[in-house]
Amino acid sequence: MPESTEPFAHTASPVHSLDPRFRLLAAVVLTVPAALLTSPVAAGGALLVGALLAFAARLPFGRLAKRLLAVNFFTLFMWIFLPFSTPGTPLTSVAGLEVTLEGLRLAGLITLKTNAVVLSLTALMGSIPVRDLGPAMQSLRVPDKLCHMLVFTHRYAVLIREELDRMNRAARARGFRPRTDMHTYRSYAWLAGMLLVRSWDRAERVRDAMICRGFSGRFHSLAIFRTSGRDVAFLTLILLVAAGLIWLEFIRRTA
Repeated sequence: MPESTEPFAHTASPVHSLDPRFRLLAAVVLTVPAALLTSPVAAGGALLVGALLAFAARLPFGRLAKRLLAVNFFTLFMWIFLPFSTPGTPLTSVAGLEVTLEGLRLAGLITLKTNAVVLSLTALMGSIPVRDLGPAMQSLRVPDKLCHMLVFTHRYAVLIREELDRMNRAARARGFRPRTDMHTYRSYAWLAGMLLVRSWDRAERVRDAMICRGFSGRFHSLAIFRTSGRDVAFLTLILLVAAGLIWLEFIRRTA
């Protein structure tokens, strides 16, 4: 698979040298509690941990910033709607609508947790090459169907994007220029339909080819995973960090 489709998997760093199975376990141990936090302090701690993991993994800053920008585009809607729709203590009003303190806190909490989870997953799971991801999940007894969905989605989302780019170039070569009119809407509908048909055809061809090659529902890899003391120490550290985040959350609830 080209490195351009795995922008975070081919960097030499302490995180990349860890056993992929331990990185997967660490990702689950760290992100599940982080996603359930309700304390801004604990969520801030989770964000700090995610940033430290990204730094330790030596992730390319430009590509990481683009990914965070895309994610925060969606959290922007939380800042637009939650301060006006969450009941609580009014702070001010905009266009006759009250902005509540609780709404601002909720939007900030979601932003902190979202960035923390994205940074942690990018550093821990994004640093695993796809060729190792499937075997690593299978060795952890993850259900086969879930392994197939994750690996094939990653693999073929890139191909479908390339197919879409080719169709867009072909349309432009024929003089198509998008406008706000019915011709443009019909052209994009045709484009989406053709992309769906071609994706279906490709899926059937890939399935037939895999069956011809003897695929029995399991990934077979030449990669050999070896566990060292560093892997155990890293997972232990992540467990302690997750316990610390849960403790911060517990302190907040009992305060």
